[in-house]
Amino acid sequence: MWFWWFIFVCDMFIPILMVIVGNMMRKHAPEKINGIIGYRTARSMKNIDTWKFAHDYCGRLWWKIGWSMLIPSFVIHIPFYHSSENTIGIVAAILCTMQCAILILSIFPTEKALKRTFTDDGMRR
Repeated sequence: MWFWWFIFVCDMFIPILMVIVGNMMRKHAPEKINGIIGYRTARSMKNIDTWKFAHDYCGRLWWKIGWSMLIPSFVIHIPFYHSSENTIGIVAAILCTMQCAILILSIFPTEKALKRTFTDDGMRR
């Protein structure tokens, strides 16, 4: 039982983190463009306008995705409550991989929005 609870908490970590960080990115984006903290791509780091736009867009996206991943992540665990540790581990690995893939794939809509809103020089269209 303890293993199921441990894995359950671990699998809730990514969606909850996306909700929290997404909200922080929207409301408290780093003031200055930097290479350490924030949404850092070549397009988002062109100027302060692209920097703030990218943080706002990605933050909203992460917030929405985080909430939408929370319920399925919770529901997936319920049928495996009395399963073996191997089964729980396999389910958790698959779920975590899917969550990470969704997290990484969120870069593409953000970059598309940046490209649609700004020129290659970083000026608003």
